[in-house]
Amino acid sequence: MIRVQVVDDHAVVREGLALVLGARPDLDVVAQYGSGPELLASSVAADVVLLDLYLPGMDGLEVLRRLRSPAPRVLMLTTVGRPREIREALAAGAAGFVLKDSSGEELAAAVRAAHEGVTALSPAVAAALTAGGTLTPRERDVLELLGDGLSNKDIAARLRLAERTVKAHVGSVLAKLGVTSRTQAALAARARDG
Repeated sequence: MIRVQVVDDHAVVREGLALVLGARPDLDVVAQYGSGPELLASSVAADVVLLDLYLPGMDGLEVLRRLRSPAPRVLMLTTVGRPREIREALAAGAAGFVLKDSSGEELAAAVRAAHEGVTALSPAVAAALTAGGTLTPRERDVLELLGDGLSNKDIAARLRLAERTVKAHVGSVLAKLGVTSRTQAALAARARDG
């Protein structure tokens, strides 16, 4: 059972999220909070926190930065995913970033992915990241193959490049997308194509 906490300043959103997630047999919403300080003061243990980005007083990014170690995995939640905010959240340690217009199944899948240590990005969020950096045609080729799960060696063989060249392209793709791992880049590639 995955224990989930929900943090949103709008009661109807908080309660709706709790109902949607709680309807899944493997998810248990153990607490709901209307503010970041309430979460930070809580002693309730959770595996995943669904945290609204825009909270009054102390925004979600500040709450994320203040969580005590060992911190639960945190999924940032918002209505609009701007590339700068997405990058900041991921850099601050967020396990993912989902939009409030996600379906219940998408949200539940994001919680499960975060719990498993996989970066969870809504398709629109991943697309925003991809659009955030202008990739060269070769970088787009590399990103597509990252999305297929290929290693640098396999990408080099497929594109007939030196492995060192592929490594440079991967680094450039990560920087332009504002992500920190191949997994995040691969998710961005899948979301862009899906």
